[in-house]
Amino acid sequence: MVLRAIIPDQKMEKLIIDDYTFLEKLNVNHSETIFYAIDQNRTFLRKWLPFVDFTQKLIDTERFVKSVISKISSNRDEVYVIWYKHDFAGLIGFKDIDRVNDKIEIGYWLIKKMTGKGIATEATKKMINLAFRNMNMNRITIRCGVGNEKSAAIPKRLGFSFEGIERHGERHNLSYIDLEVFSLLKSEWAKTLF
Repeated sequence: MVLRAIIPDQKMEKLIIDDYTFLEKLNVNHSETIFYAIDQNRTFLRKWLPFVDFTQKLIDTERFVKSVISKISSNRDEVYVIWYKHDFAGLIGFKDIDRVNDKIEIGYWLIKKMTGKGIATEATKKMINLAFRNMNMNRITIRCGVGNEKSAAIPKRLGFSFEGIERHGERHNLSYIDLEVFSLLKSEWAKTLF
């Protein structure tokens, strides 16, 4: 299956990053593309993403997508499909949105052939700007599995501070992995405004 973007019409929400890359708000029409991307990249994704082993059939991805988009807007994780040259690259989104304390977490993943191109870094920049400018957040967190150097390079590159290790922070297969925790404050971002 070819993982190509459905060119969005004017009613669909998208965030332009550059001439080659854009983010499109997750919708049910993405389910098949996401599932086949996971299925074709299982070995690569499995090392750091615990959901891969629970995504065995298209219905599993459809359930995930519906669980995200069916929540009330104020409680919904904001998830976007990353498109690069109109090919599926991965997902990025906000999770654990805390509007009382104005803090949010960003999570992301890419399929193997899309790594090493700066796509995740640029997509993360877009999400940071959205969180601070549009959502008036004060703090952004990124968590990466200890040893996932490619993922951890992104918050480091973008000026996040390393806060420490969240021991056994994520269940992965039959055990737990430790997570590196990075954060960026609005006041720090305001000095760079990338």
